[in-house]
Amino acid sequence: MTGHPENGFYCAFDTEELEPRDPDYRSVFQRGHDRLIHNAAFRRLQAKTQVFLSGEYDFYRTRLTHSIEVAQIAGSITRRLNATSPQLGPDFRIDTALVESVALAHDIGHPPFGHAGEATLHRLMTPWGGFEGNAQTLRLITEIIFTSGRSRRGLNPSRAFMDGVLKYKTLFREWEDPVRHFLYDEQARYLDFVFGGRPFPAELAPGRERNALRSLECQIMDWADDTAYSLNDLVDSANAGFVTEARVRRWAAEQELSESEGQLLEGLLRAIADGDLERVMNRRIGTFVEACSLIERGNFMADVTNRYRFGVVIDPAVAREQKLYARLARQLVFRSPQVCQLEHKGGFMLERIFTALAENYLHTGTPRHTLLSRDFEAEVARADGDPRRRARLICDYLAGMTDPFASRIYKRLFDPDFGSIIDLV
Repeated sequence: MTGHPENGFYCAFDTEELEPRDPDYRSVFQRGHDRLIHNAAFRRLQAKTQVFLSGEYDFYRTRLTHSIEVAQIAGSITRRLNATSPQLGPDFRIDTALVESVALAHDIGHPPFGHAGEATLHRLMTPWGGFEGNAQTLRLITEIIFTSGRSRRGLNPSRAFMDGVLKYKTLFREWEDPVRHFLYDEQARYLDFVFGGRPFPAELAPGRERNALRSLECQIMDWADDTAYSLNDLVDSANAGFVTEARVRRWAAEQELSESEGQLLEGLLRAIADGDLERVMNRRIGTFVEACSLIERGNFMADVTNRYRFGVVIDPAVAREQKLYARLARQLVFRSPQVCQLEHKGGFMLERIFTALAENYLHTGTPRHTLLSRDFEAEVARADGDPRRRARLICDYLAGMTDPFASRIYKRLFDPDFGSIIDLV
């Protein structure tokens, strides 16, 4: 019983799950969507930083609202491609539930305190295999999230769902300088599952070439993510006082801008002056959605699945617009002293917490102190003294924290005036 119309775009290769389960009234892709929504890792995104620290004001975006917006944009792209692409039709279409699941899941592996938290954890974990937000997302959906009692089975994702969140295909050990954009070495088996055991051809060397190979759903999610952060995060930055007329004009004077980029900035300045930036940026979302077109492509998986036979291309003018807004936000907001100071503080707290947990759990047979829950200590015990596995468990714990929870743990460990014996949460 499938409970959904036949869709020839996907085959058994796409819908295979890590562990076979009995079908129910939902499609495989709908089940993946439902499993994702009903778990704590997804809910925690409501208290994780997007641009500004979670809890600063109630109208700033968090990782959760950002993910919901990415899913909406990705769903709109999918519906438009299904309606307008001559290659597609009612019985041969991109699955909206699959694409929206990929978009909702794309950030669940990100740690507290934004990109500073990710950089800090990677630096601390480099001796033990590194840390990467996308690799952590894969770890969550395949191993960590509880879906049945107390078992660690992950979401039991389908091959298409897993591949959709898999932006990177290069393992940590395959990079000469693995700063970002890798999977953990232990995740090689999931790469093998995603590609059905097929080896990568020689032209897809580890690194940028291999990472650039993405499934159709992953491409849609990635453009929806670019759209959301370049347009919506710019609105948050203006509301926070970082993007003002004066600052934009001063920034523009220091850049070598093309005529089209200058015109885009003039439009942005008018919207800021009129107090109309949010409405203008919301309207641009439609333009960014319409910038996607479906193409056929050739690669070593195109004969196996339509997810690699087809891909999306972005209108070059709109792609340049997105890059301009992203550059503006990066230089005016993300590199500002105020944001960098907050990120430094978040990274400092994560490092001290990691160090304290590592001293207690990493190399000792029996922990000196019971710093964390019985479930965590049971996981550490099952690691059989392997420091690499223990370090990954500590990293899992920190990466799963929300911003406020990380702050409370920090204060409880290091602030003598914070907490009491009855303070249990």
